[in-house]
Amino acid sequence: MATTVMVTLGTRKGVFLYSSDASRDRWQLTGPFLAGQDVNHATIDVRTGVLYATGNDPWFGPRVAISRDMGATWHDAQRSPHFAEGSPLGSVARLWRIEPGRASEAGRLWCGVDPGALFRSDDGGETWDEVEGLSQHPTREEWFPGNGGLITHSIVLDPTRTERMWVGMSAPSVFRSDDGGASWRAANDGIRNGYVRYDPSVEEFPELGQCVHHVVYSARQDRLYAQVHWGTVRSDDGGDHWVDITAGLPSDFGMVIAAHPRNADVAYVAPLVGGEFRVPPEGKLRVYRTSDAGASWEPLTRGLPQEGAFMGTYREGMAIDRLDPAGVYLGTNTGQLYVSADEGESWRELTSNLPPISSVSVTVLE
Repeated sequence: MATTVMVTLGTRKGVFLYSSDASRDRWQLTGPFLAGQDVNHATIDVRTGVLYATGNDPWFGPRVAISRDMGATWHDAQRSPHFAEGSPLGSVARLWRIEPGRASEAGRLWCGVDPGALFRSDDGGETWDEVEGLSQHPTREEWFPGNGGLITHSIVLDPTRTERMWVGMSAPSVFRSDDGGASWRAANDGIRNGYVRYDPSVEEFPELGQCVHHVVYSARQDRLYAQVHWGTVRSDDGGDHWVDITAGLPSDFGMVIAAHPRNADVAYVAPLVGGEFRVPPEGKLRVYRTSDAGASWEPLTRGLPQEGAFMGTYREGMAIDRLDPAGVYLGTNTGQLYVSADEGESWRELTSNLPPISSVSVTVLE
């Protein structure tokens, strides 16, 4: 059976799909779908081939949009994520990430929302229920929003332990569940609060409040990588402890991170100057790769603009496929999509004319 690589882009003005064969040399564009919708995240469920998008409409509110024919037709979920009437959390402001469940969990999906909550579907995304163990966490009153809101953006499922999962939130940080979402605990030991550089009275390693930007699982059991507001970090014990691996990068700020599908020592980041100036350092768009779990980093620049590059990236803006060699995909907030079919050694600009790209996901269909 032929291999098809599908790159799904959520943008400020809808969903776009790029498809190619395993060579990843020639690409075909379809879309826009959900034209005009502000889509924080879109992805294809590899289990079913169903396309999901988190649409956020200023008039009609947030909804989960579903397509069973690769964007040709769409329908809204019968009941998109929302809080029960009278909930102290008020209403769902925005939908963020959609995460399909494991291969063994037919029909299950997860959706992260603002304000700082998680929803689960067990019927293919048609209806959604609040994960109250996270919403009602004892530390809830200590949570505060980041620049983009109080958002649940990273949803990471342990591939072998079906009861274990993590979420990354801005700005409460990382939480882990070992019972399928019934209960949660903060998992931030070793993640630094960089505000201590401005105010020495601030706790440097607090339980909460470090502002995680993106969390990914690696090819090794219990190894996680995360890009946080004040650096890049790694955990080898499922988030019980984290170590800083920022040394060797040109800045301690960034939004995106991706982990290699087979080599747990390989990860990718795209550094930015800082929270107040979210552009590549020195005006050079560089993806950095580590091949030794963060002990060192190398810049990957071939085919990327190395002068006058003042674009940024959003937290879901990088993805990696599972082919060999792995393909790496980087979307920007000024509408460029860069593609590497050789694990980052060389890049090509696939397009420069899209709306701001909020998310990049990649699915290999066979």
